[in-house]
Amino acid sequence: MKLEADDLKLDGISHGFFTREGGVSSGLYGSLNIGLGSDDDRDLVLENRSRVASTFGVDPIRLLSPYQIHSPDVIMVSGPWSEDANRKADALVTGSEGLAIGVATADCGPVLFADPGAKVVGAAHSGWKGAVTGILENTVTAMEDLGAKRERIIAVLGPSISAKAYEVGPEFHARFNETDPANNQYFTASEKARHFMFDLPAFITGRLRALNLAKVTDLAVCTYRDEARFFSYRRTTHRREPDYGRQISVIALK
Repeated sequence: MKLEADDLKLDGISHGFFTREGGVSSGLYGSLNIGLGSDDDRDLVLENRSRVASTFGVDPIRLLSPYQIHSPDVIMVSGPWSEDANRKADALVTGSEGLAIGVATADCGPVLFADPGAKVVGAAHSGWKGAVTGILENTVTAMEDLGAKRERIIAVLGPSISAKAYEVGPEFHARFNETDPANNQYFTASEKARHFMFDLPAFITGRLRALNLAKVTDLAVCTYRDEARFFSYRRTTHRREPDYGRQISVIALK
């Protein structure tokens, strides 16, 4: 039902990079679809989220995830969402026990952060757009605002689309090179003329390593290629399917 990273098996902290297995949804959403933005039956999605929450020993209302918009925005949370809360962001951080914070993905990079000394954790949704605009850097800064030290922060990238499955066009490649010529290292030529294979995981971990954190690791699991365990937006697009599910990656202070 979930994968765990050895580097995040820390005293007082629990986490999980959840797969699509172990839920109640069916069809395209089979089975642990936690995507409230999908067209899946809402009651089934809520049951799936409840199952995730139960693995952390928290009430479902204490499993928090943002309304993701591919932004650099981070929200600090200390309790369940209020009805009028602004949930639009792509990362959450907390120093409060008994909250499980997570992000939904279906190819983008889920990054879980922990400073075990300060007891501060974070979860970020990092596609290419969020990574370029600063979601990873902003998550670390928000953790520091809660007392974390970057030299103690551990960051782990969970299941995401691999370079072998992520073909992009010339405009995408040009945009990255215009931002920073050093970004060319994350591209290799594809078999299609003027197209490239983009290494999103390497791009994300490269941004993280530039922050001088205590440790940065990548689970190196491809969502596109591992259909049995993961939803994939790009796989759905290639098949012209009408919708797709989302998996969740969660971290909590016990």
